[in-house]
Amino acid sequence: MSVTLQQLAQALGAELHGDAAEPILKVNTLEKAGPGDIAFLTDGKYRHLLTSTQATAVILRAEDKGESPVPCLVMKDPYLGFALAAQALDTTPAPAVDIHPTAVVADDVTLGEGVAIGANAVIESGVVLESGVIVGPGSFVGKNTRLGARTRLWANVTIYHGVTMGTDCLVQSGTVIGADGFGYANNKGEWVKIPQLGGVVIGNRVEIGACTTIDRGALDDTRIADNVIIDNQCQIAHNVEIGYGTAMAGGTIMAGSLKVGKYCIIGGASVFNGHMEICDGVTITGMAMVMRPITEPGIYSSGIPLQPNKEWRKTAARVMRIDDMHKRLSQLEKKLNNKD
Repeated sequence: MSVTLQQLAQALGAELHGDAAEPILKVNTLEKAGPGDIAFLTDGKYRHLLTSTQATAVILRAEDKGESPVPCLVMKDPYLGFALAAQALDTTPAPAVDIHPTAVVADDVTLGEGVAIGANAVIESGVVLESGVIVGPGSFVGKNTRLGARTRLWANVTIYHGVTMGTDCLVQSGTVIGADGFGYANNKGEWVKIPQLGGVVIGNRVEIGACTTIDRGALDDTRIADNVIIDNQCQIAHNVEIGYGTAMAGGTIMAGSLKVGKYCIIGGASVFNGHMEICDGVTITGMAMVMRPITEPGIYSSGIPLQPNKEWRKTAARVMRIDDMHKRLSQLEKKLNNKD
């Protein structure tokens, strides 16, 4: 795939400096780029690579334009330019093309224009696949589920019954949406299953990584708002609600009935208690344990940063003695106060 530098400048909304007819084939780093590549400079610590780059062109800020030895596209946000250029030059194949003869599609399924269904996929009764939906090989779409226009499922995705997904969503392989939540009652030591009767409602332009699970609601629906990003191997429990524009890195676990606000950023391997709320605009750093509600925007962290093992062993030993140290400190404070 090839575009001219002029075409790319128009797609990015960038200011072009140099030969507009230069062909661009792919995006690469400043250090590794060669002829036909467009590179990008987003961080000043890589500026020293600009003068020696072999790229055909570079995406950069106005203040770096004078140092570029090659044609450049000038933008306020070169990282956004990198993302848009990668989209324009994307060569990722579609998950499926047309409807494969081995696909099993129920007679009453509603298929929009241009729907594609891969080999050995199963589409059950009452499903609606809107225009441009792509269902990858080996995927399963359960009864009465609706997938919005241009939504794509990669191979071996499982969508249970009664799930609603909006337009332009992307679901990576191995993900399960609509599985039962963790609901049980205990009867004298015996677990009694509580059927999960809610569904999952997912908005528009949501991306879900590989091997993530989003449980259906117990009674009401689990809800994911528009423009949410969920990374690989995350667990979203029943009746969780995630607000507009929130992004979640890999391995995050959310317990049931958690409500997360808009524009939150959640670091990888974070763990959230259930039945509480996280307000808008919160950033959680990686491996945090969020056990209480958060009511004020800001950056929150927990856990002990990495240390050399010898130092960590000392820290861990001291942590185990905190309660004893607190009692002794309180006793000393009382003695000092009594002297006063």
